[in-house]
Amino acid sequence: MPRTARDVVFVDGVRTPFGKAGPKGIYHETRADDLVVKCIRELLRRNPGLPPERIDEVAIAATTQIGDQGLTLGRTAGILAGLPDTVPGYSIDRMCAGAMTAVTSTAGSISFGAYDVVLAGGVEHMGRHPMGEAVDPNPRFVSEKLVDQSALFMGMTAENLHDRFPHLTKERADEYAVRSQEKAAKAYANGKIQQDLVPVSIRRTDEEAGETGWGLATQDEPMRPGTTLENLAGLKTPFRAHGRVTPGNAAGLNDGATASLVAAEDFARELDLPVRMRLVSYAFAGVEPEVMGVGPVPSTQKALQKAGLSIDDIGLFEVNEAFAVQVLALLDHYGIADDDPRVNQYGGAIAYGHPLASSGVRLMTQLARQFEEQPHVRYGLTTMCVGFGMGGTVIWENPHWSEGAGK
Repeated sequence: MPRTARDVVFVDGVRTPFGKAGPKGIYHETRADDLVVKCIRELLRRNPGLPPERIDEVAIAATTQIGDQGLTLGRTAGILAGLPDTVPGYSIDRMCAGAMTAVTSTAGSISFGAYDVVLAGGVEHMGRHPMGEAVDPNPRFVSEKLVDQSALFMGMTAENLHDRFPHLTKERADEYAVRSQEKAAKAYANGKIQQDLVPVSIRRTDEEAGETGWGLATQDEPMRPGTTLENLAGLKTPFRAHGRVTPGNAAGLNDGATASLVAAEDFARELDLPVRMRLVSYAFAGVEPEVMGVGPVPSTQKALQKAGLSIDDIGLFEVNEAFAVQVLALLDHYGIADDDPRVNQYGGAIAYGHPLASSGVRLMTQLARQFEEQPHVRYGLTTMCVGFGMGGTVIWENPHWSEGAGK
């Protein structure tokens, strides 16, 4: 039977505030699956026109799939969130691109006609489950020199990227990081971020005093407004003596969750759901694991080719800031200035944090908000580097686009 591909749209996206990983972080006593549940419930609250029983799938990503991030998280989080038992779910792992892959994988199923609408997102509680916990890399990787040992440590791959492109200096990385903090602070001041944050009740125990306190997480914990180049200049370089990657020009270790609604456009129109972005194309690509940060270069090239577009057609960029140098590598390759106003208008992961598998949907949510504000922009993209040598890119079309807008 012949089939016709359906257009796929991004309906809505939310996230928890991102926290710092560890005993002092806001989510130290909060479960990872409960963070996902908060996001799912908020999406249903914000979109009352969507009957929960119409959801065809729940795809939730986590990099470290053990403990409260294990047990087929898409299914268990759906049940915990109160979805009907008839709604299935599953888990995804593509390291940092987990939530991005949750969106693209289910989008393919929507386009094929298997699904009408899905929940897709990700979570990472790096305080409970540090990256690499309980993994056992095959010794052949190093003994047979399939990869350099540095490929197993993301911070070292960022140092390798500085080695490969020496003109991408620490000074440029620090300057980029300062701008990210400034843009994030401005976005908060202008109310651009808060509208898609899900408040999370939190519990904190003072072991010395034997007291338990309660609070509400309403904003991102890692942000450092007022950061200056002078602040960053003297920071330690933990991955290499006299290196260039510091806690100031890289994302930290973080906890948080995201979720989105992705649907066929005809289904969204039928139920009067918002159509905030239209999916154009996506691509994943592999690179040498030792320089995984360059991954967005070939994945962007593939996605552009599949869409019949060039980099000049892209009016907005949401690039995950795992490390400043990997953003600079992408911009440098395409001849885009370090401070190009089209890039990460609200700031990025250096300010907000990067809870690994959750971050892809944060990029999409921020791009969707920018599309609403800028109808003169037709195309935008979300892209990120991925551990062990990959990149992922999704190109989106602005449904609010008008050819005469902004003129």
